[in-house]
Amino acid sequence: MKAVLLDRDGVINALVYHQDSGVIDAPFTPSQFKLLPRVPKAIRLLNDLGLGIAVVSNQPGIAKGHLKPEMLKAFERTMISLIRAEGGRIDHVHYCLHHPQAKISAFRKRCKCRKPETGLLERAAAELRVSLNECYMIGDGIPDMLAGARAGCRTIFVGRWKCEICQFTEDPDVRPALVAKDLWEAAQLIRNEIVVGHQAASEPNCDLARA
Repeated sequence: MKAVLLDRDGVINALVYHQDSGVIDAPFTPSQFKLLPRVPKAIRLLNDLGLGIAVVSNQPGIAKGHLKPEMLKAFERTMISLIRAEGGRIDHVHYCLHHPQAKISAFRKRCKCRKPETGLLERAAAELRVSLNECYMIGDGIPDMLAGARAGCRTIFVGRWKCEICQFTEDPDVRPALVAKDLWEAAQLIRNEIVVGHQAASEPNCDLARA
């Protein structure tokens, strides 16, 4: 495996309860943008394993009129800065800004980049110069798992089980390869797989050894 593709909200930063609308969603203001615990440490571990890192995130907040493009860029700068301060590195960031019911007409479309479509993942893999079957896709929702499976990635679901996750028992394309409580635990699972894979590759063939 050569790279890790990360959803943003719920994986890197915390989701926010917006009291005025009664929904849990991405942050809309600077004070709402907070990294989840141990995220920089997890990303640094993935860096140390030699894996490329790209964020692939549906961000329809601009399309829905919740925030301006400058705020999304401010969140990105904060994310990269906080991760870099603890020795981690994100190589690329890719967003889908579209939504089929967008208030802003320029973003109202059914696109190929909005997960569960695979366009974001394809773009990230191309920039990282890896094949999608050499990537982990880590996310906290059904669209992440579907996009990862359709693209041929090894999928990791992070977070608590939610009501919608009952679909895992019905659709094999949604069922993740691995499950972790957060990004740090997901990074450890990846490390374990890579270490075991390297050890297996370095062990001599038993038949050849006997010969």
